[in-house]
Amino acid sequence: MARIAYILLCHKDPEGIIAQARRLTAAGDFVAIHFDGRAKPSDFDKIRDSLVTNPSVAFTARRVKCGWGEWSLVEATLLAVEAAVESFPRATHFYMLSGDCMPIKTAEFAHAFLDREEVDYIESFDFFNSDWIKTGIKDERLIYRHWFNERTRKTLFYASMNWQRKLGLQRKVPADIQMQIGSQWWCLRRRTVEWVLEFVQRRKDVMRFFRTTWIPDETFFQTIVRHLVPEHEIRTRTLTFLMFTDYGMPVTFYNDHYDLLLSQDYLFARKISPEAKDLKERLGKLYVAKNVRFSISNEGRSLYKFLAGRGRIGRRFAPRFWENEGSLGRERTLMMVTCKKWHVAKRMVDRVRKVTNLPALDYLFNEGSTPLPDLGGIQSNLEKRTRHRRALVRMLFDYWQTDKLIFCIDPANVDLMQDFYNDKAKVRLLEIECDFTDEYLIGHATRVGLAGEQTPQETIDRLLPTIRYDVRFESDRIRDAGFPNFHRIRQSGSVDENTVALADFLDIPVDKAREIAATEYLYLD
Repeated sequence: MARIAYILLCHKDPEGIIAQARRLTAAGDFVAIHFDGRAKPSDFDKIRDSLVTNPSVAFTARRVKCGWGEWSLVEATLLAVEAAVESFPRATHFYMLSGDCMPIKTAEFAHAFLDREEVDYIESFDFFNSDWIKTGIKDERLIYRHWFNERTRKTLFYASMNWQRKLGLQRKVPADIQMQIGSQWWCLRRRTVEWVLEFVQRRKDVMRFFRTTWIPDETFFQTIVRHLVPEHEIRTRTLTFLMFTDYGMPVTFYNDHYDLLLSQDYLFARKISPEAKDLKERLGKLYVAKNVRFSISNEGRSLYKFLAGRGRIGRRFAPRFWENEGSLGRERTLMMVTCKKWHVAKRMVDRVRKVTNLPALDYLFNEGSTPLPDLGGIQSNLEKRTRHRRALVRMLFDYWQTDKLIFCIDPANVDLMQDFYNDKAKVRLLEIECDFTDEYLIGHATRVGLAGEQTPQETIDRLLPTIRYDVRFESDRIRDAGFPNFHRIRQSGSVDENTVALADFLDIPVDKAREIAATEYLYLD
């Protein structure tokens, strides 16, 4: 049966590291720890004093001062690997972890998974021909020597690289090595690890090359393993679940991500928030549990894209410096209509236009196809509209020569709502609360790519509560924001109830409000 030696690189949170090591070794596995040489000596002493009597825990012979993007990270990893190989002769696999990682499967499941195939798990894509690197320098990582850290000594980093370029001091990759790139979170068999350590001792030329390579933790093991191990014994994937935002930042997981994490086809996940104490406790107990069955749907990345793409919770729509005095005007009234079913909100504002003759727009900041007059280009795309939102709305007031304007807005855009509420103008908000059947939500999941015709019913059943919660969560955020002049109409409400809310929101006579509220097709899907 597989026995795992975890290679744990960490630099903070001594209590968390101690707890992590105890959890992993309690299931019969091992841990080799490298604690950053830059960290507080007292933190390392606390870790060592707490774990020194645990025979399943080893420490590196020395501690390296680590810096992101530097060779020091690979050096620290090799020291931890050497300690693990020497201390744990019964270890069959070596799994790279950080202090931000947590198991999302049981040890029982992990051992059975690794026993299933005699292979190594490591991302390794062709460095020059793949598109693994999304931003920043690429070839320059290898063909130039890097002695300075781009993050801490940026001027020297780029000056050194530019001088090498001007002087034609490009270097070549060692002739027999095909450069690879991939995630640094790997799981390798004992034989492979021993081959790597032997290679390190034998090939000093390769070691010299990587010592001055930029971000070598994404290329060193990936290249060496591919060089030493037959291709059919490599699975080009990581067993650690991680995601990145479209800004290139790692996605952090919190307490409410437990069910999502367990459904992913991975053994560990990063990064777990230090504040997610409940999540850590539950995942810690999970690792040592027995006879747990997992239903793996692997929809994590699709769900994240879906949830994060609607409103970008946490993204600030703060006033820009040129907007400080750019108020819409105290005498003007801005009315926002929000509804998760966009077609319902569009029907509403269409009826408002016809019944009241008030200027009313569809999803101004959410839908590029929303018809707008020519305003000199500011209206041309969503990015421009959002960036110059107050200027745009002022121009729309002026275009229609009105002191009242209505537009639709997605309920996820709470920050944008708040930004308009911070204006000196009179601002009102109407929420249209719709009923959501399972059939509608399934159709919605299909339209946005979360599910397809071949998606198993089991996955659909797991997906529905997530989508329903997302809708409910957005509505709750609006209510929790405490917006003044907030109104609500409901699909389940009576015409009389909705008439009162519409009359107050639009500031129109009751008979006209009733004409809008009584629209028969308003909520049809």
